[in-house]
Amino acid sequence: MSLNYRAGSGEDAVDFSLRDPRIAALLGWLWPGAGHFYQGRYVKCFIFMICIVSIFVYGMVIGQGRVVYASNRPNDFRWQFIPQSGFGIPSILAVAQSLKITNQRPPFLVLCERFPAGYIDDNGNLREFEKIPADELAGFEGQPLYDGFMAPPSEPIILERNDVLGMWHAEMRHFFDLGTLFTVVAGLLNFLAIYDAFAGPAIQESKGDQEVV
Repeated sequence: MSLNYRAGSGEDAVDFSLRDPRIAALLGWLWPGAGHFYQGRYVKCFIFMICIVSIFVYGMVIGQGRVVYASNRPNDFRWQFIPQSGFGIPSILAVAQSLKITNQRPPFLVLCERFPAGYIDDNGNLREFEKIPADELAGFEGQPLYDGFMAPPSEPIILERNDVLGMWHAEMRHFFDLGTLFTVVAGLLNFLAIYDAFAGPAIQESKGDQEVV
């Protein structure tokens, strides 16, 4: 399957092909701009790649790698992951992390380890291992909680308790929401880029000629 277009007429006409739009859409989903690169539309390729990837990475950085994760657990349905999934490669990793957590296994790319819910400080916060005195660590025999890169929060989410998700909000403050917003916007923008790679440029008639937009 290949879509061919002609822009202009006569000696000034330019023929170009979108190649297989299904492959272009898949490549564009995996990495912003990759579908346009496959089609030879290099200007749009680099515009989409630089803009969308930059927005997504910035959101991930200020969100400390925790703002993109897949979850449908009680009290933790991560609807934000639906628009975030517009960026394919990170969303694949997020789904893989979610499957690891669901199967009670440590996530890939562990960011930190925490004591479980019973080990809290005077403010009711879960504490990280690296911030605990060695004498306390020596007496710990339980299973730690893991913060994983793009992994759901460890343990069930309980609204009445300062759980791992609550700790993320407490530690990052407004940056957790801002990071989520930036990654959501990047995912939505890439859905538009994917559509452009699949459907091709807008073509309008002008004085008998076809113009590519």
